[in-house]
Amino acid sequence: MATRRGALATGLAALILGLVGGTAPPAAASGTAPNGAAGAGAGQRGRLAIDVLSSTPGQVSGGDALLRVLVPAGTDPAAVRVTRNGADVTPAFTTDAGGRSLTGLVTGLVEGWNTVRAAAPHGRAALRVRDFPVTGPIFSGPHQYPFLCKTERGGLGQPLVDNHDGQGMRVFAVDAGGAKTDQVVGWSRDCSARTVVDYVYRSTAGGFKPLPAGGSRPADLATTTTLDGRSVDYVVRRERGTINRFIYGFTMLAPLAEAGGQMAGARPDDSEWNRRVIYRFDGGVAIGHDQGSLSTDGTLYDPGLSKGYAIIYSSGTRTATHYNLVLGGETALMTKERFIEEHGVPYYTVGVGGSGGGIQQYIYGQDYGTRVIDGAVAQYSYPDMVTQTIHVGDCELLERYMDTSGDPKWQTWSNRRLLEGLNASDTVPNPYNGNKPGSTECVTGWRGLTPLALNPNWTDNNDPEWQITDPPGVKDTVKWTHWDDLRNVYGVGADGYARVPWDNVGVQYGLAALRAGEITPAEFLDVNAKVGSWKDPADMVKEGCPFEPATCADPAQFDPWSARNMRLSPDGGVTPAPRRAGDPAAIRAAVAGGIVFTGRIDIPIIDWRHYLEEQLNMHNAHQSFASRQRMLNHDGDASNQVIWFTDARPAAIFDQTPEALSVMDAWLTAIRTHPERGVAANKPPLAVDRCFDTQGAPIASGPHVWDGILDHRAPGACTQRFPLHSTSRIVAGGPIEGGVFACRRQPVDAAIARGLYGPWHPTPAEAQRLRQIFPTGVCDYGARHR
Repeated sequence: MATRRGALATGLAALILGLVGGTAPPAAASGTAPNGAAGAGAGQRGRLAIDVLSSTPGQVSGGDALLRVLVPAGTDPAAVRVTRNGADVTPAFTTDAGGRSLTGLVTGLVEGWNTVRAAAPHGRAALRVRDFPVTGPIFSGPHQYPFLCKTERGGLGQPLVDNHDGQGMRVFAVDAGGAKTDQVVGWSRDCSARTVVDYVYRSTAGGFKPLPAGGSRPADLATTTTLDGRSVDYVVRRERGTINRFIYGFTMLAPLAEAGGQMAGARPDDSEWNRRVIYRFDGGVAIGHDQGSLSTDGTLYDPGLSKGYAIIYSSGTRTATHYNLVLGGETALMTKERFIEEHGVPYYTVGVGGSGGGIQQYIYGQDYGTRVIDGAVAQYSYPDMVTQTIHVGDCELLERYMDTSGDPKWQTWSNRRLLEGLNASDTVPNPYNGNKPGSTECVTGWRGLTPLALNPNWTDNNDPEWQITDPPGVKDTVKWTHWDDLRNVYGVGADGYARVPWDNVGVQYGLAALRAGEITPAEFLDVNAKVGSWKDPADMVKEGCPFEPATCADPAQFDPWSARNMRLSPDGGVTPAPRRAGDPAAIRAAVAGGIVFTGRIDIPIIDWRHYLEEQLNMHNAHQSFASRQRMLNHDGDASNQVIWFTDARPAAIFDQTPEALSVMDAWLTAIRTHPERGVAANKPPLAVDRCFDTQGAPIASGPHVWDGILDHRAPGACTQRFPLHSTSRIVAGGPIEGGVFACRRQPVDAAIARGLYGPWHPTPAEAQRLRQIFPTGVCDYGARHR
């Protein structure tokens, strides 16, 4: 399994790079750890070899790379000479333990192709490496402009001037006291900043504080016990700067002596680092054009730092900054490259992060093998973002229909799950209804995502930095949609707008409820005739209340569904509302571009979440199993993923993440010790499906606790404790894993003949109405789909 999935990840990475005009890494290096097995094999065969430890040879950035020269037996390492583009760089290399290799940071690489050569009395080796600017891009496509700088918010000062053309954020002169003046000295388009290193400490009262100047010992300095059992001062070195235009942070334990300046000029003292890395990924939803900011909780991640882990973090791998996961993956690779150049190759890197942070782990594990993370602790995850838009895009269409249909059935809020699939409640307060009881996940969890993701005329990014970003009014030139944020992936249509994959042609909303007798044929026909679809981005207009607060004085502007941007029936449903066909090129690009999780992953995954269904939280529980089913669809094997739920009724109390990190450490250590066994055979005893109570105590564990979800067995212990809901597309007949952008269709008459409607046998008039609503046929989810 490991070999096959690794090869597929290599092919996908190459495909992604080909699509966006970058340079694909050599196949032997992609999908493997940075310390490249290809080079090691060459050294073992008795000849010199060179490999790149910090990246792949075709994706070096920032003008430097950590290289290793493998020395065959019988060759004195001291006799090896290394050159970079003809210049001697041998002094940069030191002999590794065992005397069979040399490692060194080679600087001075030029942008483009470089040649590194190693020579010994009885051998020669050469390696071509391609260097890219530290500002990128490598393979994500052209930079996005305008791009809002946040370096001052990040504690890095004003961005560096990179042009005098009035493009980007204004950079101001400073007076003798360091205060900004009104004099503009230049502009920054790419938001670069100087690297800053400072030190903080953990207080005995909890929380982090700046370490006093000079490194004197604070009276309230806490100590901590690292993963290897050492008790050390809880002092943290924090490095911040910019990579790929985003702000990055590296944090790790450091001796108090280093913080006091007693090691000035020396390399950082990594003696308190446990040689393991946590890459912290963050969630949220945003539409790009923004550098973003670091999360204090993300960079100063106590569950990891306290155990001696190093923490890698970037505002570019935070989906509250953008949702372009090609750009995010590129940023993750470049950021990890910098860390390895400074600190060496870690034993492993484990991802930790929730929601969009969980999505990133699935996507980067699929697209880049172990180049970003070796294991994933994916919290509150979804398989990916773009396939969530398929059913989330139905939410307001269905909410508007049920709010305005006049059918009393939909005034009982719990009935709304019959169409939406997602959970609904008769008791949860509804802020759009005067906080009266009754709401749905579509309202409580997802309302606001429609204008944010779909409407080019609306954004919640109203940060003050726009006031000093030039040319004036440049913010208003942005098409504020998810699709345009990823125009390098989806492509651009003839109208100048990014192509859109969203589609609901042939979707029979409420089909499962009809078959179960929970809605009548008349209700089924009514919703499908009136539900409608979304306008093209070019035809959308500005939002009303509550998204534009200034409009709320006029009751006629109340439009929480964004109905003004829907395609609806012109005559109340007599003429069925038109459906929307997704752009086939956008659908193909989403899959080929690597932003859809297809199940092609072979790293250890602990998929953990609090059970939040009764709170109508957007992180609905069936998503863990959607990811598992995609893995099973891919190759019949999901043994590298375990699913954990912790009860959160009535509230989320216990965090299972530290336990997950402990289990993941045992799992990855076993893989490091016995790589020949693969992922599944190296599982420690606790790396199994599990569920827990509100205090984190185990309820049940083992291979059958989730029975009855993806199979026809009797429900397992965890299945019974934690009921799942679905989505509008599952209710419409689609699969639990989702991901069907555009269904294959069958004629209405063929669907009737096949008994698709269960006990309902449409009359001739009803069949004719179905044909009017679905003139090109209805979804056949048993067929292949796009």
